[in-house]
Amino acid sequence: MNNAIQPTREQDYPEWYQQVIKAADMAENAPVRGCMVIKPWGYGIWENIQKELDEKIKATGHENAYFPLFIPLSFFEKEAAHVEGFAKECAVVTHHRLEEKDGKLIPVGELEEPLVVRPTSETIIGDSFSRWVESYRDLPLLINQWANVVRWEMRPRIFLRTTEFLWQEGHTAHASELEAIEETLKMLEVYRYMLEDVLAIPVIMGEKSPGERFPGAQNTYTLEAMMQDRKALQSCTSHYLGQNFSKASNIRFSNREGELEYAYTTSWGLTTRLIGSLIMCHGDDDGLRLPPRIAPKQIVIIPVIPKPELEEEVINYANHLAAELRKINYYGKPLLVHVDKRDKRGGEKNWEWIKKGVPLRIEVGPRDIESQAVMVARRDKGIKEKTSMKREQFLQSVIGILEEIQENYYTQAKEYRDAHIYRDLETFEQMKAFFTPKNEEKPEIHGGFVLAKWCGDPKTEEMLKDLKVSIRCLPLAQSGTKGRCILTGKEATIDAIFAKSY
Repeated sequence: MNNAIQPTREQDYPEWYQQVIKAADMAENAPVRGCMVIKPWGYGIWENIQKELDEKIKATGHENAYFPLFIPLSFFEKEAAHVEGFAKECAVVTHHRLEEKDGKLIPVGELEEPLVVRPTSETIIGDSFSRWVESYRDLPLLINQWANVVRWEMRPRIFLRTTEFLWQEGHTAHASELEAIEETLKMLEVYRYMLEDVLAIPVIMGEKSPGERFPGAQNTYTLEAMMQDRKALQSCTSHYLGQNFSKASNIRFSNREGELEYAYTTSWGLTTRLIGSLIMCHGDDDGLRLPPRIAPKQIVIIPVIPKPELEEEVINYANHLAAELRKINYYGKPLLVHVDKRDKRGGEKNWEWIKKGVPLRIEVGPRDIESQAVMVARRDKGIKEKTSMKREQFLQSVIGILEEIQENYYTQAKEYRDAHIYRDLETFEQMKAFFTPKNEEKPEIHGGFVLAKWCGDPKTEEMLKDLKVSIRCLPLAQSGTKGRCILTGKEATIDAIFAKSY
């Protein structure tokens, strides 16, 4: 049997990724280069990410707000490292109206000050914070924003790197350094919950090296995940900004002693690239595979109608089953159940839902009505594998089945990742050989994560550029052992993850 997705992952992984998005009807390229139209199935995944994460963010004491899309250029100029880090990615508005000339529309009305289309909001939110904070009694200030951002992307790929993308960005201000650092790590743990417990994507929690740090931050923390081509994907970041941005934006408060002090700030964010991570972490050669906790539809019921005169009876049976399932709660919410009543052949419907990655497909027909049964197909099993179950048995065990699928996806991804973390490379020459495409005839020694010692010298990160490799993170769980830096051979104690990345 041919796979639904051509080419397969092994034949052409980048093209396989694009074809999964197309087959699952998730998104498409927009008329503006680098932008995307997120279709209902893809947006449904993002909505579920939003709902789950928004609850967690609010449970930790944060409130949602909204800040402008346009940021005065002068705001960026206040924070030198920040503007340098984003300068090449900024879209800038310079005019405010159009006039027709010789049949063409020409921008006119030059702005007194150019406006940067939001690439991130530290500077403009800092401006608000400078007015909102006066005393230590106003702190901590815990704000989150759901928004879109624009970063002019030279090599776009749907969900992974787009000129415009969706995200949430948290921004907080604190009276002490310790409290701000605690906040940074607290939100990293919220993200870990989101990635591992909800999306079933195993991650390595770590700190970014100086060369990979967020522009203007003192410390950047990350969750790094391995995709099935063994590249790393940065799933989110949480930044401790120290007093850098509060000094630039004049966020000052009167402390308990009545002295003026600059606040300690943080920022943290997670984006629609998580959908790309889902595809590349869990997808197979038949399409998407969605963990039940994030699927827009967890169960799809497909009525099998051999004769037109049986249609009403079969549809009624399917509707009644759906109603019973919707009474069952899964992680505090009713099951998401859909009855596919479209005038299409059953096989065609089946393949559509397989490619979309729906966790459970339920077929019901006249024989099932007669025996009060259902035919169950799980997306984590073989495509042809189906099991007949008594209706009541299925209703009683459906939550357990969904939990098993969720756990299976996580376990499979973790076992794959752990099998491709290499710990026995000791020299830079060995690393160069490991990451060189000449070794494609031996894929088992090409690609993956290299866990090795690093001396901590930021200048050594330049050595990795020709290999298109970077230090993905310095794991929070450090071994504490001594060794030799894989880049310089010097004595080193820092464990680092080296990999190619998206």
